[in-house]
Amino acid sequence: MMGEMAVGGGSARITPVTEDTGEGANRKESKPQQDFVITVSETKPPQPLNIAQDSWLPITESRKGNTLTVAFHLICSGIGVQPRLLPIAFASLGWFGGILCLSFVFCWQLYTIWLLLNLHESASGIRYSRFLHLSIVAFGQKLGKLAAIFPTMYLSTGTCVLYIISGGNIMDQLHHALCGNDRECEAKTLELSEWFLVFICIATFTALFFTNLNKLYRVSLVGSVTAVAYCSLLWVLSVGKGELADVSGVSSSPDAGARIRNVLNGIGIIALAFRGHNLVLEIQGTLPTSSTKPMWRGVAGSYLLIAMCMYPLAIVGHWAYGSKVMVNGGILGAFTKFHQNHTSKYLIGAIYFIILTNYLCAFQIYAMPVFDNFERIYTSKRNQPCPRWLRSAIKVSFGGLTYFVAMAFPFLPSLGALIGSIALPLTLVYPCFMWVAIKKPRPLSKMWCLNVSLGSLGILLSLILFSAALWSLIVNGLDANFFKPRR
Repeated sequence: MMGEMAVGGGSARITPVTEDTGEGANRKESKPQQDFVITVSETKPPQPLNIAQDSWLPITESRKGNTLTVAFHLICSGIGVQPRLLPIAFASLGWFGGILCLSFVFCWQLYTIWLLLNLHESASGIRYSRFLHLSIVAFGQKLGKLAAIFPTMYLSTGTCVLYIISGGNIMDQLHHALCGNDRECEAKTLELSEWFLVFICIATFTALFFTNLNKLYRVSLVGSVTAVAYCSLLWVLSVGKGELADVSGVSSSPDAGARIRNVLNGIGIIALAFRGHNLVLEIQGTLPTSSTKPMWRGVAGSYLLIAMCMYPLAIVGHWAYGSKVMVNGGILGAFTKFHQNHTSKYLIGAIYFIILTNYLCAFQIYAMPVFDNFERIYTSKRNQPCPRWLRSAIKVSFGGLTYFVAMAFPFLPSLGALIGSIALPLTLVYPCFMWVAIKKPRPLSKMWCLNVSLGSLGILLSLILFSAALWSLIVNGLDANFFKPRR
């Protein structure tokens, strides 16, 4: 007889071995005695972190979160730079196309979040509190790492770099707004590279006081309030100022290629407006329970609020400024250009300050997975928690690295559509295929067809957006001002 059994997460084969008790005729008459040799296969599924190591790392060090802290984290990470560009998408797609695309992508990414939070808890009781680990479980050791490391590191490190560049520019604009026409005040302004340094110093100093993701909820609370505040202020003030006299609804161009690029870029802006999927599992890991109900309540409440910010911002921005938002970098640039002379400089300064505060808070939550990854490497080798000095050194080093990248590539926002299209599958594609790989629904069943269809559509969309972004760069060119940030 021969059989198999599970041993330590791998598989074991039991092989009978017959021992001879005699020779010739005696061998036939003797009853053989059987020993069993157990051979354990070398291939084992990837295992989660052990309980001790899990309690040492920033993501899962504290599991005392609740629905409110989850909602704060999701709102802070879900509203960033991109929503201010939504009126540009509407200027390219029109009213019907813009609302239809925004609604479809909003429901799509909300569905993939639902998939992730249900995949977080395995049937065996293991909690997958990191996107990379879930990817390895779904796709295997090599493919899982290859598929997840770049987009997750880009969305963490790249987003932090983007916040440094955008935050430095906001600081510069805040200074100009408060100075007004005072030439002596204007002469005291810092260079843009110096504003970058001020931003990263404040962000790194703040990070030193928060050792884990759960404790960061206070920062996320401030980030959530400021995100909702600046979105509301922009669309409410735009309604108060009214529609511009010579506004045109949809951008028109005699060049058919330019029209196609505008439409594709508009779809790309909407698709990239939703982010934070590389943080959903990590945020769920701060909850003390394996139940998905507290997490789903936090998701439902936070994304209802996110929708209440995004839709008015996109609709009012398109109504008030039309295609003029395309040449002014979104609703913030359009409002400042057309209403700066008729609005108190302190009100405009307050908007810039609120946005700056939101960027500083969002920086913290996107940096946390990077800190967690570095500490995981240390704890795996030393089998002990990171000392406090090393944690501080990791955060200071990360701040220095992101500042260097921001200085080296100050034109990175111009490449946002190109690089973002590469990271887009992490939001719209991976959760669908992860569900199919882990849950193994019956082929051609409803869940199988839905996830395979959405995953395939996401890959196609990513390829189209990458081609459109590359096409725009070829046609319009790129001002690659390495190490020379310019206003």
